[in-house]
Amino acid sequence: MSPTLARSVAAEFIGTALLVFVAVGSAVAGIDAIGPFGVAFAFGLTLLALAYAIGPVSGCHINPAVTLGVLLSRGMTATEATYYWIAQFAGGIAGAAVLQLLTSGFGDMTDQTGALGANDYGATISLGGALVLEVLLTFVFVAVILLVTGKSAAPGFAGLAIGLALTAVHLIGIPLTGTSVNPARSIGPALFAGGTPLAHLWLFIVAPLVGGALAAGLARYLSVPLVTDEAAVQVAEAAPGTGGVDPTGAQLPPGVDTPRRGRRH
Repeated sequence: MSPTLARSVAAEFIGTALLVFVAVGSAVAGIDAIGPFGVAFAFGLTLLALAYAIGPVSGCHINPAVTLGVLLSRGMTATEATYYWIAQFAGGIAGAAVLQLLTSGFGDMTDQTGALGANDYGATISLGGALVLEVLLTFVFVAVILLVTGKSAAPGFAGLAIGLALTAVHLIGIPLTGTSVNPARSIGPALFAGGTPLAHLWLFIVAPLVGGALAAGLARYLSVPLVTDEAAVQVAEAAPGTGGVDPTGAQLPPGVDTPRRGRRH
């Protein structure tokens, strides 16, 4: 593993652990006081801060569904994605472990969710409804990420758009499934909660990944049309350091020395 990839993987581990500890922790420790609205903003603001803090290091995926979307958009290699997934799942478990410690006899903090903030279905939505909901919410969230970090997006505002998108999907999903849209966010709390949340965990792994894959397809379709003029490709290939961008400003097809989208958000 290269030093650059090692730093990225470390950032993904730390970022995912912080997302679970801070954002899920806001529900565990304070949902009775701040309500679903407050929890939704806790997720959005945490991701917003992390996007600007570790975005330049790893891209701040901190979500296996986002990494899948970037992979399918040719923004990273399969090897890189695998390391990211390992770090994200480990980070999610680590963040949940701290919450478990605080709600045990050691910390004596009351778990106001009753299940360490784990996602679940059955009480307010059926299995089929939860599956469709999580696919659609993840689709929206990951599509926003891929589109606002594309070459044609306005620079400097990606983190804000991503944070607001995560807030919005949580406002919809919290009353129904608790909102996953992130398998790494779901796995840690479910492992410690056990019981029904653990038995239902598969849905909160599969549905977000499906949503992320669909979002990659939409992002590729909606992206600014790429030139196919062979002369423009040859010009860019002959000019080292252009990053796959023709000096005239035209964008080139994927694979022609393009910058890695996975490092842009």
